[in-house]
Amino acid sequence: MIFKDIKTNIENKNILIISINRSEVYNALRTNTLKEISKSLLEASEDIRCVIIKGTEKVFAAGADINELDEKDTNTSLFDVRTSYWEIIKNYNKPIIACVNGFCLGAGCELAMTCDIIIAGDTASFAQPEINLGIIPGAGGTQRLTKAIGKSNAMLALLTGEFIDAKTAQKLNLVSIVVPPQTTLIKSLEIAKIIAKKSPLAIRAIKSAVLNSYESELTASLRYEKMLFSGILSTEDKKEGISAFKQKRQANFKGK
Repeated sequence: MIFKDIKTNIENKNILIISINRSEVYNALRTNTLKEISKSLLEASEDIRCVIIKGTEKVFAAGADINELDEKDTNTSLFDVRTSYWEIIKNYNKPIIACVNGFCLGAGCELAMTCDIIIAGDTASFAQPEINLGIIPGAGGTQRLTKAIGKSNAMLALLTGEFIDAKTAQKLNLVSIVVPPQTTLIKSLEIAKIIAKKSPLAIRAIKSAVLNSYESELTASLRYEKMLFSGILSTEDKKEGISAFKQKRQANFKGK
């Protein structure tokens, strides 16, 4: 596939790496960027077990495209096609790792939070600075940031627009792991390769259950988790996993 705003490549035959490729505008996420990310996910081979989204060593993504943002009003926002692209990324049934270096701001921060795991270089910085433009985050920033770091910390970040450095982001539970900038992709691939060896069905169920917890109250989420868990118990992957454990060997999961 040929894209304008991103580059893609396959690592280890089952890991899709999506690189945002708009360095001339600090990887600003215009509509076409989100469209191409979505398209690359939808058209990815079934063999793909994990996805990594990355920027450059200087910037993950510095926000939405300011020119597009300037043209938006209430009506165009309410019927914005970008919403469908965000939903595709959010609902993708394989794990997505955000490999973050440099600035991760506004829509860039929202993209990282839409991913399942965030690996950050120690010089990375996160922010939702929309308040400085007289607006608010529009792609889940107020919701996901609050769930990640709590009400008080989210209020502080959202109402001031101030940057959060990588180490602080990790302490606040926004970031999973912090490593030197030159090793973020290496670490992301290391984790992706571990995930890629696990049962695809179990991974899909875990991701679905965790995402459901964001959108449902606890009792309903626990029922949903139980349903998914019960379904997994009749799969070949479950039998293989337990058999491999008992035989003290590496499991060979088939996704069945």
